[in-house]
Amino acid sequence: MLTIALSKGRLAEQAIELLENAGYDCTAAKDKSRKLILEDEKVGLRFIMAKPSDVPTYVEYGAADLGVVGKDTLLEEGRQLYEVADLGFGRCRMCVAGPVELMNGKLDLIPNKRIASKYPNITRAYFEGVKKESVEIIKLHGSIELAPLIGLADCIVDIVESGRTLKENGLDVIETVADISARVVVNRVSMKMKADEIRPMIDRIKEQVAKL
Repeated sequence: MLTIALSKGRLAEQAIELLENAGYDCTAAKDKSRKLILEDEKVGLRFIMAKPSDVPTYVEYGAADLGVVGKDTLLEEGRQLYEVADLGFGRCRMCVAGPVELMNGKLDLIPNKRIASKYPNITRAYFEGVKKESVEIIKLHGSIELAPLIGLADCIVDIVESGRTLKENGLDVIETVADISARVVVNRVSMKMKADEIRPMIDRIKEQVAKL
């Protein structure tokens, strides 16, 4: 039996639809109860419905063989996994955003920057690893756009889809850190021990993605 960890919500719904289109019976995963583990022994599939940030953990430690999760979560968690497929849905960007007056390179002129984000590891990796500068990171859990508006931070690092919320608050995208979408990840041991089941599934998933 293969165990698949799914991020609760829209991402899980899209992943289930993709698996069904690939020829897998996911009836068990559509159970509307509050059960967190849904399985069908006849078809050999077990689904774990999890918080997105926990999916990589379940897969790394072998509680799940595979998982579907956003690239943002993978970057932030930094788990030891095989990332085997980009599913193409859930697309958005991880961006540095701030007041419009900081665009066109002006953000780079600010020394000792303070940056607010839900994603401290991604933020640190980008500024210290890519831009080669030390910054102070303030972790927030919601309404990140508030930080530069009230002087808590110079800018933010956050997920941007349409950019509407930024613009309504006088902010704009300054730099793109990474492109984000849903990915399939596999436990390293499972990839070897259950290769006869996992590899065909990956191939069939990729065939469906190619049709999108």
